[in-house]
Amino acid sequence: MASITLLATAAWGQDDTPVFRATSELVLLDVQVVHNKTNTAMGQLQAKDFEISEDGAAQKISFFDRDQLPLSVVLLFDLTDSVRGVLHRLAMGAQTALDHLKPEDEVAVMVYAASARLVDGFTRDHARTAAAVARAAAMKSSDAAFFNEAVYQAAAQLENSANPSSRRVILWLTDNSANVPTSFNLRNNADGLGGATPHTEEEAIRKLHESGTVVMPLLLKDRLGAIWSELVIAGESPYRKKYPPGDAHKYAELTGGFAAGMRGKGVQERLAEVIDSLRGRYTIGYRPTDDKPPGAFCRVKVVLAPGGPLRPREWRVLARAGYYRK
Repeated sequence: MASITLLATAAWGQDDTPVFRATSELVLLDVQVVHNKTNTAMGQLQAKDFEISEDGAAQKISFFDRDQLPLSVVLLFDLTDSVRGVLHRLAMGAQTALDHLKPEDEVAVMVYAASARLVDGFTRDHARTAAAVARAAAMKSSDAAFFNEAVYQAAAQLENSANPSSRRVILWLTDNSANVPTSFNLRNNADGLGGATPHTEEEAIRKLHESGTVVMPLLLKDRLGAIWSELVIAGESPYRKKYPPGDAHKYAELTGGFAAGMRGKGVQERLAEVIDSLRGRYTIGYRPTDDKPPGAFCRVKVVLAPGGPLRPREWRVLARAGYYRK
C-alpha cells in the first residue's frame, strides 16, 4: 500500500529473503514517484533520494526496498448499471490480469451497492479469484451506491489478510457516482445494512489510515451515466455538504494511490497495468523520533531530497497522508 502502519522490522535469512518480525517501532510507507506530465513511474531511486517528516519533524529512513513485500488486494466492484457491462468484460479476461500478480500475493473479491458483500475471501489461488470475479459479474443491484460503506468494509476486510506484513490495496472498479444516505435511500435501498446507518466518509478515511490501505480506483466514464449522476447530485445536494458521499479521487490522494481511467483500453489491460505499477512502488520505513500516545494521528510527508536525480517540480511523490499510532 502507499503507506502502512504495519509494525514490522526486517532481517535477512540465509537464503537472502526478507524475514519480517513484529515490533512497535517501525512505520512502513508504500511510496511511488510519478512524472507530472506523463504519469510514468520512476523505479530507479535509492533511500538517499527521499526525505520523510512526521508532524514536521524529520525522520531517518531505516528500511528501504522495492517490491519485496507481498500484496493483499481487495477487488471491489460497483454493482450499478453503468459498471456492470465493464465488469462482464473484466470477468472474461480476469485470469490474464491476475497473472501479473506474484504467487505469494493474496486477493479477495467484494461487491457493493448500498452495502458491501464478500464474494470470496483471501486466496493465493488466482484461478479461484478469476472464478469469483465471474460470479461478481453475474450479480446486480438497483440499490443506491454508498461509497463510504463499501470502502470502510473493504479496508476492514484487509485487516483480516493472512500476511501481517503485506502491502494492502483496494483495486476499485467504479464510475465514481455515489449516493448519500438520505431518508429515502435508507428506507428503500439499504436492506443489506440490517437497519444500521452506513459509515461516513470520515469513518471510511480513518479505517483506511488505521489499516494502512492504498486505494487504486479504475474509473469508468459513461455519458448516460454522467447525465444521470448530475440529476442525482442535484436531487441530493441539500444532503451532500453535511454527509459527503465519498469520492474515488479523494480516497486515492489521501492513501497514496492514484485513479486510473480506461482511456480506450480494455479493463483487464488497465487492471494489469495498475498491478504492474504496484510492483514498482517503494517501501520506506522509519522509527518515529517522538512518543505519541496510542490513537494519535501522525501526519506524514514524503518528498524528493534536494540534489537528487529528479527535479521535484517535475515529479510528484504518492504516499499516504498519515497513520494512527498503535
